[in-house]
Amino acid sequence: MKFNDGYWLLRDGVTARYATEAFDVRTEQASCSVAVLTKRVEHRGSHLNTPTITVDISSPAPDVVSVRADHRVAVSPPSVAFELTPSPVDVRVEEDAGVLRVTAGRLTAEATVAGPWALRFLDDGATLTGSGVKSLASMTDAVAGDFMVERLSLPVGANVYGFGERFTPFVKNGQVVDTWNEDGGTASEQAYKTLPFFVTDAGFGVFVNSPARVSFEVASEVVSSVQFSVPGSQLEYLVVYGPTPAEILRTYTALTGRPALPPRWSFGLWLSTSFLTDYDEATVTHFVDGMAERDIPLSVLHFDCYWMRPLQWCDFEWDRRAFPEPEKMLQRLGDRGLRRSVWINPYLGQRSALFQEAAEAGYLVRRPDGTVWQWDMWVAGMGLVDFTNPAARDWYAGKIRTLLESGVDAVKTDFGERIPTDVVWFDGSDPHRMHNYYTQLYNRTVFEEIRRHRGTGEAVLYARSATVGGQQFPVHWGGDCESTYTDMANSLRGGLSLGLGGFGFWSHDIGGFEGTPSPALFKRWVAFGLLSSHSRLHGSDSYRVPWVFDEEAVEVTRQFAHLKNGLMPYLWAAAVAAHEHGIPVMRAMLLEFPDDRTCSYLDRQYMLGPDLLVAPVFSDDGDVDVYVPSGAWTNFFDGTRVSGPGWVRQRHGFSSLPLLVRPGAVIPVGSRTDRPDYDDTIAPTFEVFGLADGDQNVVRLFDATGAEKVRVEVARAGGELRATVVRGVENLADGWTLRWVTGPQGTRRGPSVSAAPAGESVRLDLPDNAVNATGRPPENR
Repeated sequence: MKFNDGYWLLRDGVTARYATEAFDVRTEQASCSVAVLTKRVEHRGSHLNTPTITVDISSPAPDVVSVRADHRVAVSPPSVAFELTPSPVDVRVEEDAGVLRVTAGRLTAEATVAGPWALRFLDDGATLTGSGVKSLASMTDAVAGDFMVERLSLPVGANVYGFGERFTPFVKNGQVVDTWNEDGGTASEQAYKTLPFFVTDAGFGVFVNSPARVSFEVASEVVSSVQFSVPGSQLEYLVVYGPTPAEILRTYTALTGRPALPPRWSFGLWLSTSFLTDYDEATVTHFVDGMAERDIPLSVLHFDCYWMRPLQWCDFEWDRRAFPEPEKMLQRLGDRGLRRSVWINPYLGQRSALFQEAAEAGYLVRRPDGTVWQWDMWVAGMGLVDFTNPAARDWYAGKIRTLLESGVDAVKTDFGERIPTDVVWFDGSDPHRMHNYYTQLYNRTVFEEIRRHRGTGEAVLYARSATVGGQQFPVHWGGDCESTYTDMANSLRGGLSLGLGGFGFWSHDIGGFEGTPSPALFKRWVAFGLLSSHSRLHGSDSYRVPWVFDEEAVEVTRQFAHLKNGLMPYLWAAAVAAHEHGIPVMRAMLLEFPDDRTCSYLDRQYMLGPDLLVAPVFSDDGDVDVYVPSGAWTNFFDGTRVSGPGWVRQRHGFSSLPLLVRPGAVIPVGSRTDRPDYDDTIAPTFEVFGLADGDQNVVRLFDATGAEKVRVEVARAGGELRATVVRGVENLADGWTLRWVTGPQGTRRGPSVSAAPAGESVRLDLPDNAVNATGRPPENR
């Protein structure tokens, strides 16, 4: 929200009370509290008749400083708040020569308590950001009411990222961002998943700890600062230090939660019935048969909204006109090795028998006059399940449990964004703060019931809405995109932005949701979709089975589905890293290359895990510009080398796209391509890409629970490559292969050597033209 009229003046109707000078300081062992007057201290009685902002500084974790600023000190905690997990931290509080310092790990907050108020955040004495004159304030707008405002400075050249799944330009400088979940598609400034958290490439991130609407002016109202404001008289923000964006993300996710590890089968190809298309059991069977006949590996069959009867959503009852024996149908699909997913939402149409049941039990949100809140925006007369009511949560979870018992494996939790504020919640929650937080209660209720029923490691959602902490309940998808190259690019940009908020697993509708893609667009999107964390064919009013486009679409889908399944040992290691460290599977380039300034702006390519660079093609003709970071990168498909740093223009057919392997990487490739959920330790191949003389790398294989089963060290000395199993050799009972990649996929890919069962070490003589590389990647993580 803007309060200024230009730089010097305030807007009409705005009253500002700026933190001006400290008057009273109290220190404790691990925190401090400062009463800051909103006018200069001129005499003993300056505090009289003067609004005061109380600033409390503490730390919940190493490298994190919390600043709480209250115009009116709260006497009780807020009714709706994010759940944070503090970590042990050694906090040091010092006061010297009018300066108060609070140090937590490598981050220090330095407050000026003698003279004009100022607050700086430093790393090893160097200022990262800070708040100075006319920055921290209590504001009153004659129309909108009271707000707390802070401005933190931006260093010259600093870029700001994140705020959730935002489809606006990737670098957020110059934008106004409101964290207010809305159903706005992928082509607007609105977002399904908003986070009051941003990352910079200048060594710090900021998390505003409020589920209410937080309004950010990102180098916009005051172009040298990021301003943020919250309604009311209390504001808490946390500054997170990290010399790199990846370290900021690790620290932030340790505080707000890290993703559960999804089941391996969820990484395979999902096929949806689509939304408005006609379908019944015969249609579903035809689709499944068609995929099998064409050798396109399929992991999950998803039933969208019309598995239920029209006007009944969401009553959890199958439309038995289309599916006469749903339990037997689900069993038949399971017998074919398929997992089964169904669509739900948190709304109950008034035509549904559950509406009356829930209303009478007090499970629906009500208006202030006591009547059930209803509207006609989606399903006629629908009500909204009140997840603040424990009995309502149990009731709703029971409906999920019945689905699971019938043979359903996964649930698509749609909607959860258009949450009203003119209502009364069961537990008395502030409706404004509940608007964004509702999705957390909704998705947690469903996810935890699946986990209770299926067990840890088997729970997975396909969720559209989210807020802080929602990353704990994967997977999330990008929402309603149009069938255009533009929205394909928008979707990627939104996913990369979401990943910078700790969301490790993300997907999108291959081919676009609204409209019908051209055959060319479908094939380009298939390549992108099957080189994403999760992959789903889904549309609105048209089917997404590849043969409805053309035969080449079938070939492309088959190729990339097999490719993804073969890469599962590598992708699974990236999934474990997301689970353990909060680093997403699909990574914005700046996460892996923070010192390469070009990577600061890239949003049409990404790193899939630490070592694969993917650049989707956004045109029919196949021309694509890809930025190659430093070193000799290898084309995964044909083994050719591309050197960076620099831009390269390439032209690709539909069966390829820029898929480049980082110099020195060792990519574990599985022995199967027909499914994603196999044992990685059965005859894997470790493909080595340009490892430099004298360098070594480590590659790890994990089981379905995320436990490390095998660790292999690969080292090069001159013309010799040696691989040694340093952990878990007994798990490689079928042997393993070491390959130096010099050519295209297939038997002629490059020289290799195989280890006998339980072989601990192998040596491979490299060809005379073996290329040295630079930019060795870190250990497989």
